[in-house]
Amino acid sequence: MTQPDRTTFSLGGDLPVHRMGFGALRLTGPGHWGPPEDREAAVSTARLAVDLGVSFIDTADSYGLGSSEEVLAEALRPYPDGLVIATKAGQCRPRPDQWVPLGRPEYLKQQAELSLRRLGLDCIDLFQLHRIDPKVPAAEQFGALKELQDEGKVRHIGLSKVTVAELEEAREHITVAGVQNLYNLTDRRNDEVIEYCEKHSIAFIAWLPIARGELAAAKSPVTDVATELEATPSQVALAWLLHRSPTIIPIPGTSSPTHLKENVAASDLMFTDDQLARLNALGRTRRSPREVGADGRTTPESPSGSASARSSSRENSAMNTRISYPLASF
Repeated sequence: MTQPDRTTFSLGGDLPVHRMGFGALRLTGPGHWGPPEDREAAVSTARLAVDLGVSFIDTADSYGLGSSEEVLAEALRPYPDGLVIATKAGQCRPRPDQWVPLGRPEYLKQQAELSLRRLGLDCIDLFQLHRIDPKVPAAEQFGALKELQDEGKVRHIGLSKVTVAELEEAREHITVAGVQNLYNLTDRRNDEVIEYCEKHSIAFIAWLPIARGELAAAKSPVTDVATELEATPSQVALAWLLHRSPTIIPIPGTSSPTHLKENVAASDLMFTDDQLARLNALGRTRRSPREVGADGRTTPESPSGSASARSSSRENSAMNTRISYPLASF
C-alpha cells in the first residue's frame, strides 16, 4: 500500500505546520454574517482542532465581520507554541453572502490592525490578500502588504484566488509564502499553480477541499474507495489531496466536533496504487460557480447562501452515506 505524505510543511521556510489544517469560516453566524448562534460550541470546536493536532488555522477579517477571529482568540489564547494563525483581508461584506474585493492600501492596513486586535496578536503569522482588487493597481496592494511586513506586523505574506501570472507579478514586489486557491479531487483547474508552488516552495492552501457534485452519486470511484477503506467519501477526498502534492495544506471547515475528528483522521488513510489510480482518473478542469458570482463581484465562499450553493449542500448529503455535514471552508 502507498502511504500518504502526512508530514509537515514549512510555511515560509520557518513555520512547520501539520498539513491537515482547519478553516474557521464556519465559526460564524448565518450567511457568515456576525457571531455564531452557539458561541460556546464554536469555541469548543476551535479548541478541539488544536487538541487533535491541527497547527494551521485559516480565518479572515470578513468571516462573520471579524467574529471568526474573535472566537479563535477566545478559544485559544494564550496560543500554544507551534500554532500558526493565518488571516486575510481584501474583501468587504455589503450584506450576508456577498463578498466584494476592496484592495485600497489604507483599507488593507486598517484591516490588518483590526485583525491584530481581534486575534490578540503582535504579529500575524500569515497575512493573505483575500482577492486582488481589479480596481486598484496590484503593485499598490502588494506594497501595502510589504509595508505591514516591514513594520513587523506580518510575518509572512500570502495571496488568494490567483493565477500563475498574478503570482509571478506579485513576487516582483513581495515574498509569497502561501497561495490559497480552490482545489479538490474533481476540480483541478489550479494544477499549474500547484506545480509553480512546488517549484518555489510556496504553500498551496486548498479551499473547498472536499469534492462534491457528481461524487454524490451512490456509485462512484470515490464511494467505492471509501467503502473499501471503511471511510467516508469526504475523508477519501481529503486524503487524496495529501497524496497530490507535498505543498498542499487542505483547510476543511466544520462547526461539528464529530466531523472535525473525521476530517483530521483522513490524514491516516492509506491508498493502494489501484485506488490512487482510480481517484486520479476523476480529475478534470472546470469552472466552479462558487468561485466567482454571476455579477462578477460576489464571491460566495460557502456552500450555503445561493440557490445553487444550497443545491450543492443537498448533493453532499447524498454523497456521505454514513454522515452528513458541511464540507468546506475557504
